[in-house]
Amino acid sequence: MTEDTAHPKSGGRIAFQGEAGAYSHLASREMMPNASPVPCATFEDMYASVADGRADYAMVPIENSLAGRVADNHHLLPESGLHIIGEHFLRINHMLLGVRGATKEGLDEVYSHVHALGQCRNILRRLGVNGHIFHDTAGAARHIAEEGDPRFGAIASSLAAEIYDLDILEEEAEDADHNTTRFLLMSREAEKPAADVPCMMSFVFQVRNVPAALYKALGGFATNGVNMTKLESYQLGGSFQATQFYADIEGHPDDHSVKLAMEELDFYTSRVTLLGVYPKSPFRNGL
Repeated sequence: MTEDTAHPKSGGRIAFQGEAGAYSHLASREMMPNASPVPCATFEDMYASVADGRADYAMVPIENSLAGRVADNHHLLPESGLHIIGEHFLRINHMLLGVRGATKEGLDEVYSHVHALGQCRNILRRLGVNGHIFHDTAGAARHIAEEGDPRFGAIASSLAAEIYDLDILEEEAEDADHNTTRFLLMSREAEKPAADVPCMMSFVFQVRNVPAALYKALGGFATNGVNMTKLESYQLGGSFQATQFYADIEGHPDDHSVKLAMEELDFYTSRVTLLGVYPKSPFRNGL
């Protein structure tokens, strides 16, 4: 189940990592139903396609409720030169797929991405089939379609079933019913929603080399009543001394409380880079 977060700029070309039918493709179609999909082999290709004009937007998976953060994107998006203009939460419904006429009982081998296989252990065990790791879920669906063997199945999206003309042998094949991925919509140009629109702000920062710098840098958000919904740290350049932080907060840059909190953050940091100001997804209202 997804929320209505269709972006007003619904045309253009939208890049995502993976093959046609990937969950990023599904998220792209939900958020920008009239945009033309641009599948990319890697996250680096996805960012580059927007930066050089081959695509207008990128649909970037940033975190999953089961697998955690998508580490590659935490490193890549601050240096991409792109700006976050929206967010979308996609409920991941894994489907067990087979070629036309196949049955669950007739499967011997099931292909999918390593995370999808791990999230569907119960059905694999129940059916007594062997799981095989594939580079992505949509690629696994394409693979079994090309093979045409009723003994081969795939775990992928309903969109992959549609694209590769496969039967859905079981819906909601995942073990957990709260598997959700958060995506960021990014573009070359920044947007700034009106001040009365409930917003999110995302930024990265590095603290100064002084005692309790992180504690002091974050104190302004607490004292000014600004809700920080996410804080992630990761090392820069393989060094254990250089740490960068990624943060999401609720608020608009013109909010007085946000201004005060960001001023205090500036005082204790050596670098702050705003990644985007964008409308808050309605999905958050149910969190």
